[in-house]
Amino acid sequence: MDIATIIGLIAGVGLMLWAVMSKSEISNFVDASSMVMVLGGATCAALISFPLRNILGIAKVVRKTLFAKPGNPKQLIKDLVGYAEIARRDGILALEDTVRNVDDKFIVTGIQMAIDGTDPEVIEQILLSEWDAVAERHADGKALFNNLGKYAPAFGMIGTLVGLVIMLKNMDDPSSIGDGMAIALLTTLYGALAANLVALPLADKLGVRSKDELLLKSIVIKGVMAIQSGDNPRVVEQKLLTFLPYSQRPNPDDAKSEAA
Repeated sequence: MDIATIIGLIAGVGLMLWAVMSKSEISNFVDASSMVMVLGGATCAALISFPLRNILGIAKVVRKTLFAKPGNPKQLIKDLVGYAEIARRDGILALEDTVRNVDDKFIVTGIQMAIDGTDPEVIEQILLSEWDAVAERHADGKALFNNLGKYAPAFGMIGTLVGLVIMLKNMDDPSSIGDGMAIALLTTLYGALAANLVALPLADKLGVRSKDELLLKSIVIKGVMAIQSGDNPRVVEQKLLTFLPYSQRPNPDDAKSEAA
């Protein structure tokens, strides 16, 4: 579970509630028609903009955002270097037993093709095609939340106009002015909160998740190609460490001291 997302959502809602309740009653900020106008309108706009399968898959997208366990690039590099050592020592066919215990299907696909003697260009082409497909799926999920973040404030403004119309049409009845103003202001509030506390932050988090996952797949592609070409494990490690910032790379002095 991504603790930062959970903390952000809970703290954001909590701060809004505290700000409201410190100056007024929460019931003054609850209006069902305003919620329906904003949330229902934004959802309907998303239905028009995206295929139904994207909308139905929104729960999966949220689950991936909140509960997906981020991979560890340093551990992945260590694993790939280990595979390179086995291939260098016992031959690439020896990896067939090793990959049976690997959970990452992307790694298994790449190494299995190398074991089968598939042409290097074909291996790289297939793995890059998978990389592109994953990037596209992630972009679709991010775009869905970006659009919800765009439509929610727009429907908040529509609600404001509706509220103003109600208020102006009933200027001769002072008792109806309050309801019209409530719809006018609350729909704008709901739209802003839905966009800036939920939809857009989740879209940004999906972007971060996508970047992290694509980095891992890029490391796998480079590692598989190095193993297939029979590179020395130390060379494989150096190639893969280029994906990490210097602050995350192992210190050569530490490695020398351990060897001593």
